[in-house]
Amino acid sequence: MIDRWEIRFRRIRILGWLALAGLPFIALAALTDNLFRNLGITVALLLIVPGFLYVYVMVILHWKNRYRGVHSDLWGTLILIETSGWMKLVYFFRHILPDMCRSGRYHVVSE
Repeated sequence: MIDRWEIRFRRIRILGWLALAGLPFIALAALTDNLFRNLGITVALLLIVPGFLYVYVMVILHWKNRYRGVHSDLWGTLILIETSGWMKLVYFFRHILPDMCRSGRYHVVSE
């Protein structure tokens, strides 16, 4: 049986590749004008925004489900109250990415 988080991590990877595919459209929008600029911005947003929103929600769910640290209340407060998203980005790189790579504190080595 596949762990729920493995499915979520797979979705993050897929949405990350889609967001990466949106970068050329941002370049297209920056280098052109009028119709191609609008088209580039629209396609880039359609490719980038779903991944951004999914990761935004996964940060909160990951903290709620897996966080084992001694600063649980601090992380919870920063993640839920802080509005700019910087703490979510820090949490993603500090906790979710190592968990995706099976190298963080949440990875259990089966014997």
